[in-house]
Amino acid sequence: MVLRITNKDTRRIWLSLQGMLAMPAGIKTRASLSGIIEQLGMVQLDPLRVVARAHDHILWSRTPNYRPEMLENLLSKDRLIFEHFTHDAVVLPLSVWPKWTRQRTRKCEQMEKGSWGTPLPPANHRQNILKRIADEGPLTSRDFDSKPQGETWRRSAHRVSLDYLWHSGKLATAARPNFSKVFDLTERVIPAEILSIPSLEDDEQISWLCRSALARLGFGTQREIKAFYDAADLIEVRAFANNTDWWQPAEIELADGSWYPVLARTDIRALISATETPSLRMRIVNPFDPIVRDRDRAKRLFGFDYRIEIYTPAAKRQYGYYVYPLLEGDRFVGRIEVQADRKTDTLHIRRLWPERGVVFGKGRLARLEAELKRLSQLSGTPTLHYHQDYLQ
Repeated sequence: MVLRITNKDTRRIWLSLQGMLAMPAGIKTRASLSGIIEQLGMVQLDPLRVVARAHDHILWSRTPNYRPEMLENLLSKDRLIFEHFTHDAVVLPLSVWPKWTRQRTRKCEQMEKGSWGTPLPPANHRQNILKRIADEGPLTSRDFDSKPQGETWRRSAHRVSLDYLWHSGKLATAARPNFSKVFDLTERVIPAEILSIPSLEDDEQISWLCRSALARLGFGTQREIKAFYDAADLIEVRAFANNTDWWQPAEIELADGSWYPVLARTDIRALISATETPSLRMRIVNPFDPIVRDRDRAKRLFGFDYRIEIYTPAAKRQYGYYVYPLLEGDRFVGRIEVQADRKTDTLHIRRLWPERGVVFGKGRLARLEAELKRLSQLSGTPTLHYHQDYLQ
C-alpha cells in the first residue's frame, strides 16, 4: 500500500526540515551559519529592505543572534559560500560549486539566445573586461563607463558582459558591501581546493539536483523537485524519477482534506517519528522564505493563500505593499504589514489581518509583540509604533 501522510505530519516535516518548527537557536561560529545554509540548500538574495533584506531575515528567523555582517563575512572572508542563480540570485554552500557546471552553462546559453532581452556584446568586449579586472583587481559595475545599447531601458553593454562572465564562472562575487556586487576573477575568489575538484558529469549533476532537492523538501511532486534549484528541466527530472532508489511513492493529506500523490524520501517514516512538537513562538516570516517561496505548496499544505503585492497597483491590492506571513507553531495565523523607518528608529505596525477563524487574544498578541521587538533589533528600529486600528 502507498504510504499516507496526514496533513499535520506533512506540515511538521516541511517546517522541521527548513528549521522553522522548534525554537531557534543561536549560532556560535561562522561555520554553524554555513551549516544553516547547507540545511536549506540555498538562501535567496533580495535588495528590498522594508524591514530587513530577505536573506538577512531568512537567516535571522532560524538563529536570533544573526546580524547582516555575518553573511558578508561568510562570502567575502571565509569563502564558505558563493553566489549564483537558481530561480533568482542566491548564495549556495561552497561544496555545491563542482556540481553547478550545468547551471552555469544553461544560464550562458539563455543569454546567448537573447532570452534576457538584451543582446550579448562581442567576445572581445568580454575579454577586455576580464583583462581590466585581472589588472586592477575587484571591480563593481559602476567602475565601468559604458553607454546603454539601443533603447535607454536596455542594460549597458558592460553590465551584460559582467553578468555573462559571472554566470559562466569566469567571474565570481568577491563581496557584497551594501548589497553592491563586487566582481573578481574566479580563481581569486573560489579556493583552489574547490576549483581542483572535477565537475560531475551532466547525468550525475541531475542526480544530485534531484536527490538534494528531495532531501530538503521531504516530499514533493516532480515539478517541486525541478523548481527547487531550477537547474534541470522537468523532462530531465521525470527521466531520473524512473530510477526509484532515491524516493518512494506516498500520498499527503492537503489542508482541504484531499489526498495528493508525491515522491517521498525513502526515510520518510523515520522523519515522521523524529519530528518534534512545534514551538508556539510567533514568527514574522519573510515573503521569500523557503517555507512560502513556493506559493502553491504553501496553499496545499497550510491552506494559506499568499501572494506578494509589490507589483500590484495600490488600488488593486487585497492587503498591502509588503505583507509578512505570521507563523505560529505549525500553521499560519495571519499576515502583517510592518515597515522600518530608520530616520526615526521606528518600526511601524500598520495593519494585521488574522486568518479566517483565528482570534488574536491577549496571549497571541503578546507573542506577536515579542516577535516584533525581536524584529526591531534586526532592523535597528527599537521604537514600536502601532497605527490606529491596526487590528481590525
